[in-house]
Order: sequence, then C-alpha cells, then structure tokens
Amino acid sequence: MPRTMDLTALRSFVAVAEAGGVTRAAGLLNLTQSAVSMQLKRLEESTGLDLIDRSGRGVSLTATGEQLLSYARRMLALNDEAWGRLTRCDLEGEIVLGVPHDVVYPAIPNVLKRFALDFPRIKVNLISSFTLALKEQLARGEVDVILTTEDAPAPGAETLGERPLAWIGAKGGQAWRSRPLRLAFESQCIFRKGALRRLDQAGIPWEMAVAGSSTRTNEAVVSADLAVFVQIEGAEPPHLERIAHGGQLPDLWSVHLNLYEREPARAPAQDELIELLRRQFLAPSVLRSRPVFEQPFGVPA
Repeated sequence: MPRTMDLTALRSFVAVAEAGGVTRAAGLLNLTQSAVSMQLKRLEESTGLDLIDRSGRGVSLTATGEQLLSYARRMLALNDEAWGRLTRCDLEGEIVLGVPHDVVYPAIPNVLKRFALDFPRIKVNLISSFTLALKEQLARGEVDVILTTEDAPAPGAETLGERPLAWIGAKGGQAWRSRPLRLAFESQCIFRKGALRRLDQAGIPWEMAVAGSSTRTNEAVVSADLAVFVQIEGAEPPHLERIAHGGQLPDLWSVHLNLYEREPARAPAQDELIELLRRQFLAPSVLRSRPVFEQPFGVPA
C-alpha cells in the first residue's frame, strides 16, 4: 500500500464532507460529479478504508472518515499555504473590499485569511459601510469589490443568494413587547423603510430609540434591552438573539446578497478574491449557523 495520500483526492473528500454531497462539491471544485466520485473511490482503495457511509440517503462520513477529515484539512491548508507563499509572492498591489457590517461575520475573516496566505504581498483594505454608500463608492472608483444586501438583484450584480431578515433583540429581552416599539436603525440602513412600513401595516406604533449612523451605538442600545432592530438571520452578534415573537411582530422579507466588481481590475488576483467570496457565501447556510471550524478552506488544485 502506498504511504503517500493523493492531495487531489483528499481535496475532493473534504469538499464532499463540507458541502454535504457530491453534486455540490463538484460545482465548488469545477469538476464533474463522476470525477469527484472517482477520486473518493481511489482514496478509499488506496487507503483500504471505508470513508463514506453509503447506507442512507445523502452523504455522511464513517467514524474513520471523520478522523481522516481532520487530518485532510490540515494537510490541504499546509499545502495551500506553501504553494501560495512560494509561487505567488511576486504579485503585489492593493484591493479595496467593501462589505456591509451585518455580513462581515462569519465569512469575511475566512476569506481574508485564505487570500493573505495565497497572496501575501497583495493588501486587502476592508471597508464596512451601508449598501447605498458602498455602491456610490464603487461608482466613483474608490472600491474594487463590494457585497451588498438589497431587496432585488440590480444591473451589474452577481447574486450569491437570498438571506431572510429577522427581528433582533437582547438575549432574553422584553423590549419587543413594548408599545410603542422602540427601534434602533441607522439613518442609512437599507432595511429601515421596509421594517417601518410593515409595522405601520400591522398597526404597531413605534419610535426611534437612537439617532445617527453608529452601528456600535445601536447594538449597545439593543443589548441593553432598550430597543430592537432588524438584521440578516445568523449574522447577529453573539450577545444578541433572534426574537421568538410568535407573530406579535410582522413577518419580514428576504434580501439578495449581491456582488459587484470594478472593471477592469486595478490589482492582480481580484478574480481570486471574488472566487473566495463566492465559495463562502454560496455555501449552504453560511449565515444561518456559526462555522464548526475556522481554519482556511482549500482551493482546487
């Protein structure tokens, strides 16, 4: 039996485990389903181990597969780090990335970490602002790539998916029960008008608890259980929670997560940064649950 594992097969194995299926993994790796299945079979044959439990519906790992997954992630991360540092160190430049504050976590830190490993001499400047402000900055050429949260796709946008909105309050809080309902919205928040319209339609009186455009201030007021606000499900800070209001607050809507890029690119590797963003935000439920692991994810060989 050979004592060297095939990294390409390991990459397919990790992709299947993380994506939850061969079809999804094949799309992420830009391979056919048959190619991914063949690599999984080759990995099992070369190791003499049963790694995939095929007895039920869907894809699940055997106990041995779960153990290998931990090793495989570390092997691929080290391989990708070495490859990036040794082969791409000649690329230099700066990319300005704009992201609304409510989609920064948990995906953006993973993207920045992975990109820094692959392109250590390209600096990514992160700007956190409102969707409207980011689109204006892109139009002026001040940013290179932006993510936005919008009610619908817009011209020039690549939509990465839809995310539901939720009412957010303090953990165990009661502010959502008060009438008038006290709200904490930034003046430029793109969710503000829609939330107020739905409250008016439901006949729920409301008032603003804060004024201005400080996200930190709003979170402080909400965490003190003095107001509530609206955010994307799963993107709320750990000290806040989605409100289980049982229908006492109006239902909200879903927003499109859109990506825009500057063309032509000002710096090298802009396409690679965009691809990392796609992989994070196209992943199932990326904003609906915290990631199980935080180490860098792999890229196709």
